[in-house]
Amino acid sequence: MPPEIQSYLERINGARDQIRALLESLPANDLPEILNWRPIEGKNDHATNSLGVLAVHTAGAEHFWIGEVIGGMPPTRDRDEEFRAEVLDLREILKQLDVVAAETRNVMEWLMPANLDEIRHVRGRDVSVRWIILHIIEHSALHLGHMQLTYQLWVGGKTAESP
Repeated sequence: MPPEIQSYLERINGARDQIRALLESLPANDLPEILNWRPIEGKNDHATNSLGVLAVHTAGAEHFWIGEVIGGMPPTRDRDEEFRAEVLDLREILKQLDVVAAETRNVMEWLMPANLDEIRHVRGRDVSVRWIILHIIEHSALHLGHMQLTYQLWVGGKTAESP
């Protein structure tokens, strides 16, 4: 794998691995309540998202951009459904993260540096493959931060290790 692409893959994997580690460190006696708890209830942009929603959405976005847009996989993503997700079993999310990790690796393995400048037409605009990859890195890191803050709010200032 070319160094630039390897570096991108490492960063995507790093953010996903941190999301996984956070989820795996959640107190088992509080599952699934902690996975579905929202710090601020509400509708649309006036609500916050749960840890479960953030994990499902992050995996869904990675699948869409890397698997579908770059890799040409058939469209399967339902973005709106990601934000309605209610997680009853942590293993569901972990499996989803594993599936998208394998999918991303498979796509990134065949990419060459020349592919990074290829243009994809997505949602009415043209973006390069490089832009897509950088967007996923940024998007995953953003939601990892949201997840870390949501966990901190869950513990409500009690003494607890932050994952």
